Amino acid sequence: MEITEILRRGIVTEKSVRLQERNQYTFEVAVNANKIDVRRAVEQLFNVKVVAVNVLRMPGKPRLIRRRGAAPRPVAAREWKKAIVTLAEGESIDALKA
Repeated sequence: MEITEILRRGIVTEKSVRLQERNQYTFEVAVNANKIDVRRAVEQLFNVKVVAVNVLRMPGKPRLIRRRGAAPRPVAAREWKKAIVTLAEGESIDALKA
């Protein structure tokens, strides 16, 4: 798998900004990516030293499609995966700074 396919996007929320103070950055990653893949991708793309990677599988929320004249029907939930990457002391990723 290509490095650019592993990291989908950086996540910037209130919680992830608080984590940045502890040198932890949050990314949405490919569902079939593992910790080793995420570590290599972050180190190569941002030229930083990764200390730890935590990966979480996020359950998708079920949705209803509503159309005029038809009954609402449920749509399958889409799962996604996020990774919290801890960097070495003194390292940072400027692209995700809020």
